Amino acid sequence: MKKIVLASASPRRRELLSQVGVVFEVKPASGEERITSAEPAKVVEELSRQKAMFTAYALEEEENRDLRDVVVIGADTVVSYEGKILGKPADETAAIEMLAMLQGNTHQVYTGVTLLIREKGRWKVHTFHECTDVSFYPVTEEEIKEYVNSKDPMDKAGSYGIQGAWGAYVKGIRGDYNNVVGLPVARLIYETKKLGMNLRG
Repeated sequence: MKKIVLASASPRRRELLSQVGVVFEVKPASGEERITSAEPAKVVEELSRQKAMFTAYALEEEENRDLRDVVVIGADTVVSYEGKILGKPADETAAIEMLAMLQGNTHQVYTGVTLLIREKGRWKVHTFHECTDVSFYPVTEEEIKEYVNSKDPMDKAGSYGIQGAWGAYVKGIRGDYNNVVGLPVARLIYETKKLGMNLRG
């Protein structure tokens, strides 16, 4: 039985994994991330790989840690509009500006996922990404400010959480909804099955 380690502190990712029946432990990644690309797909793959490796190195440092059959899952999500990556807002003004740009338009959400599989004393790397198109109805300035005042957008890429109050303005989604929340769990299960693994036991 594989021992699954999630390299993320995100409560949304924890919830998504639990919902599909994966048993795992949480060990958030800790380290300085470096980006060498401006393309959203490459950025999320790069960052998910770095996060997974940070956690893998930390596991190696633990005393009495049995690394046999360990699988580390790293993930990173960004919002992209017209090719520009929108990260987490620096402050409320930035959040308002981002949401004003996204309202009434269609943007993309990218999540990169890296699996590190321990085999014969080494980490085998498998990385992929998923992209979902999200469209919003037009939203007024007052509605945007009200949402930002709730503080919900402050820790989220693109300044919104689709599963929260901002979900009231979603016009349509093309692709995986869970990918927008933070982890494309169906694709994750599919990719691990291709590798001969069953994450759900």
